[in-house]
Amino acid sequence: MDFLSNILIAKNNESPDKEIFVFEYGELGDERITYAMLHNNAFKIAGELRRIGIGPGDCFGIMMRNYPEFVYLLSAASIVGATAVPVDPRASGERLKYMLGFPEVKAVFTTEDIVQNITGIRQGLPRLKYLYLARKPDIRPGTQTAFPFLNEITGNGSASFMEPVSQDPSSSSAHALEIIFTSGTTGEPKGVVVKQDRFGSYALLAQLVWGYGEQDVLYTGLSFTHGNAQAVTMVPALAMGVKAVISPQFTKSRIWDISRKYGVTTFSLLGGMMSGIYNEPRKPGDADNPVKTVISAGTPRSIWQAFEKRFNVLIHEWYGAVEGGFAHKNPGQGPVGSFGKPLEGLMEMKILDDHDRECPPHVTGEIVWRMAGEQAEVIYYKNKKASEEKTRAGWLRTGDMGHTDEEGYFFFDYRKGGGLRRQGEFIQPDYIEKIIGEHPDISEVCVYGIPASSGAPGESDLVAAIAPFEGKTIDPADIFRMCKEKLTPNTVPSYIQIVRDIPKTVSQKPLEIMLRNTFNTSAGNVYKVSL
Repeated sequence: MDFLSNILIAKNNESPDKEIFVFEYGELGDERITYAMLHNNAFKIAGELRRIGIGPGDCFGIMMRNYPEFVYLLSAASIVGATAVPVDPRASGERLKYMLGFPEVKAVFTTEDIVQNITGIRQGLPRLKYLYLARKPDIRPGTQTAFPFLNEITGNGSASFMEPVSQDPSSSSAHALEIIFTSGTTGEPKGVVVKQDRFGSYALLAQLVWGYGEQDVLYTGLSFTHGNAQAVTMVPALAMGVKAVISPQFTKSRIWDISRKYGVTTFSLLGGMMSGIYNEPRKPGDADNPVKTVISAGTPRSIWQAFEKRFNVLIHEWYGAVEGGFAHKNPGQGPVGSFGKPLEGLMEMKILDDHDRECPPHVTGEIVWRMAGEQAEVIYYKNKKASEEKTRAGWLRTGDMGHTDEEGYFFFDYRKGGGLRRQGEFIQPDYIEKIIGEHPDISEVCVYGIPASSGAPGESDLVAAIAPFEGKTIDPADIFRMCKEKLTPNTVPSYIQIVRDIPKTVSQKPLEIMLRNTFNTSAGNVYKVSL
């Protein structure tokens, strides 16, 4: 029996009326989900999956924002032994066709506002036979009548119990519960096979590392299609019986109001999100909130302590990826800027140079990881070559560049191949982003590099992409003056690119490639610095 289906049955037997999820929709109210609702609706949908012929070895897509139906569907996959393929709800066109066609999904579950993205490419998806819609309070009802609604399936009758598919979780052929696609910022995204036993480790980390207790209230606005929201919030809530509050999508402007309304004690962020929250206008009651700990991956060093002080929270920093790898730093321990260390005795992490020699402290190399004494394993769907390269010599090659200090604490420096160097100096974009982000009219900032106009190999000119708050207008000359006053000459951007918003991946990382693709020195939204 899979981990999820086992949890469903056990928790429904123990405490069926316990409220476990609150899906909040702002002024539109919320949906409160008990274990009994989760159990019954998952089994109803599992029955529908079996009715349309989806079972072990079959894939189906989940393309929606964070709704209860996502949890029902993932749980139903566990019951029937099928594989769920979460898809970024913003995907469209050829990228969407690839993410649905490559795993040959037989059905897709989506919502009325984005179903046209799928119907527009359906002719190129011969294996896709079924489309279902979820009707939600924050989505205006459409005119779609050709597809069945999940609400009708979950709202009718009682659930018929079926014996969940049972497999040995340690087997090499164990049930692949999900295929989660990587961001694919440098090419076609790779599908990471997530076996059902991974969810047991999420629950274990929640107890041993995050230290969740019954008194806690978790929160996330990160997409369920990303491993973070599942690992830090969804699965721990289900397994431990800790209430979780969920937003359909990340909201930096409402996060503290949500926390106060629902008594949130801890929430999860990724680094770029933290900068966005920090750039919000200051309010007298910023520190008056129930949140104790922010679990963050990639906190910008430049705002770390200021963020903690302003909002009266502690940051629990960690490092990981859907392929694997884990390290963390308890709040208040170790140096600011470090993501900590791997779990002693259980995991190993090193910094290796290009010849696989371990780097001494303060020397940058690639971060590699494995379970202690074991060979690392990553399975990219239908891509054996990439899987083997990712785990060459038994170590997970993260593709991230970092270093250690004398105490063995690890630091992230930059993504392999993505370091910014200017006049021989490596540039830390987060310090520039902090300074520019302090401007009262600026909502978001992303500093990235373009090939240097000097032609020097490996060198970059700096571009600051800036998104103003709604209703505000940016004066580029004002920004340049501020940069010259507060930054060293080598870190002043060469260009300012004013955009409506910063494009992001589903994990809220800035999509620099999209900013570069629209950058042009003669464009009307690009301004060159005059020093």
